[in-house]
Amino acid sequence: MPQAQASIVIARDPDRIFAITNDIARWPELFKEYRGARVLSFERDGRFARIEFELTNEEGETWQSWRILDYAKREAIAQRGNPKFPFFYMHLTWTYQPVDGGVLMTWIQDFEMDPKAPVSNEQVLKRMTNHMQSNQEHFKAILEAMPETAL
Repeated sequence: MPQAQASIVIARDPDRIFAITNDIARWPELFKEYRGARVLSFERDGRFARIEFELTNEEGETWQSWRILDYAKREAIAQRGNPKFPFFYMHLTWTYQPVDGGVLMTWIQDFEMDPKAPVSNEQVLKRMTNHMQSNQEHFKAILEAMPETAL
């Protein structure tokens, strides 16, 4: 199974960055390619929360996903739901490690393309890694430009 991974240091409080970057309603602001983000359900029980949501990209394609947040570990795991195509499988893990001067945010995406997809795992891996790095740089620019009081 291919795995894309990217990390970046954001010079802000780890707990606030975890909260903001997992606020699905803000994803059209944070991600370059999402035109819409709608939370379908949110349940929190202590340190854990489960979110079901729907995303729409620039091309108008919509899909559902779920995400589990661990507030104590500052970790999010997610999986793409329906429709999965062009993926056969898409699992994501985001971690937030406190470091000097901020937080090291790491995204890991394990995936496999559907055999009927017009692109191969290898083609998507390269695109996905570049895309993740670009999105993380965009997150960093937005989040570091915000006044501390807005975080």
